[in-house]
Amino acid sequence: MQFSTFMRFVKLEHTLFSLPLIFSGAILAAGGKISLRLTGLMLLAAVGARTVALALNRMIDRHLDKQNARTAVRELPAGRMTIMHAWLVLLAGLILYFVSAELIGRFCLLWSPLPLAIFVFYPYMKRFTPLAHFGVGLGLAMAPLAGWVAVTQSLDNLMPGFILGLFTLLWVAGFDIIYATLDEQFDRQANLYSLPAVFGRKRALAISGLLHVLAFLVLLAIFMLYLRTLAAAPLLAGAGFLLYLEHAKANDVELAFFKINAVLGFVVFAMVIVGVSFR
Repeated sequence: MQFSTFMRFVKLEHTLFSLPLIFSGAILAAGGKISLRLTGLMLLAAVGARTVALALNRMIDRHLDKQNARTAVRELPAGRMTIMHAWLVLLAGLILYFVSAELIGRFCLLWSPLPLAIFVFYPYMKRFTPLAHFGVGLGLAMAPLAGWVAVTQSLDNLMPGFILGLFTLLWVAGFDIIYATLDEQFDRQANLYSLPAVFGRKRALAISGLLHVLAFLVLLAIFMLYLRTLAAAPLLAGAGFLLYLEHAKANDVELAFFKINAVLGFVVFAMVIVGVSFR
């Protein structure tokens, strides 16, 4: 297996969605700086988790992907990677994830199977429920909670991390609906229950917009409850603008799904850093 094939398979660039939220949760928990060692271990754990999630998703969906013209070019359905290679990638991701969790702390290791259970379950959800987008959101909502627990090594006083996780769930579910508009026709023909396939593109995008309004209100609550500094207000406004822009550019799914959301995650991260530093 070529290295370029591996990189296309795991799509590590999608870690950009989770990393800012992991570190946001950690900084909220620490009330400021976190050690370089913990930063590195959280980064490794995030890469391991992302590798596991993507490998599972691609393996579970490989037969559907082969039937869909848009996804038939992916590594497994196109035959550029064997299922054995995919299992090896999955194993490598699991080892990196569990070793990193253990080095962060035994409490993290004990709770580390929870995100994995979500990663296994959510690829199947679209086969029987339109709520599949919330499964994706729930998986990424583990990121700020993981950052919080990595610092505290407990579930005590978890509410700030939980609220940040709620923002993540609403935000990710909303942009996953936008992404699903690419496969509206295929999903309908294959009896898959994405919101665009079930309700049509217009209604699905309206639901996505509602989720992003709620996400912004949750982000506003985080600002009011835990940051409370004018220095972070422009970043809050910037996050709101990016959520709006995502829907204004919904026809350009590559821009709306990846580029805008990658920036949005780091804007939220910057808001947390500034808010914690100046409150």
